[in-house]
Amino acid sequence: MKRIAVFGSGTGSNFVALQEAFGSQIKLVISDQKEAGILQKAEKQGIPTIYEPGGRDLCQRMRSHLEGIDLICLAGFMRLIKEPLLSDFEGRILNIHPSLLPAYPGLYAWKQALEDGAQESGCTVHYVDAGMDTGEVILQARVPVLPEDTEESLHERIQVQEHRIYPQAVQMVLDLLD
Repeated sequence: MKRIAVFGSGTGSNFVALQEAFGSQIKLVISDQKEAGILQKAEKQGIPTIYEPGGRDLCQRMRSHLEGIDLICLAGFMRLIKEPLLSDFEGRILNIHPSLLPAYPGLYAWKQALEDGAQESGCTVHYVDAGMDTGEVILQARVPVLPEDTEESLHERIQVQEHRIYPQAVQMVLDLLD
């Protein structure tokens, strides 16, 4: 059984989708935000949690907690992953992003899509590399942009698809690791 660590900075909705799919395979949750909802949700499930504040050596500090971990899943983690984690976990760090990459990388992708007048948006699960949302795409889901959409309504519909495809993509990668 492969061991998964989840990194997050926010409420933890993608963590919940992963936890429902992988249960006891999730061994650790790390956040750079002390009050992040993801930490509270993990603690309620009895999953060990670690708060690691940001800073230049964040990836080095996080590295010390990851012995025995096979796969890292970023779930709303708002920091770039850097060395030494990129080398230590090459091909074993995944991210979910709320756009159809390569369109709209970075923050608030759903807002970028609305401002751009896009006809569709969606979400992408991809491998993490040294760039911002530039890694190889694993799986995508499309979401139409409706004329009446607000930032909130589009983001909510994208999140429904994120919760569906992230566990699928994680399983695909875990199958490759066997």
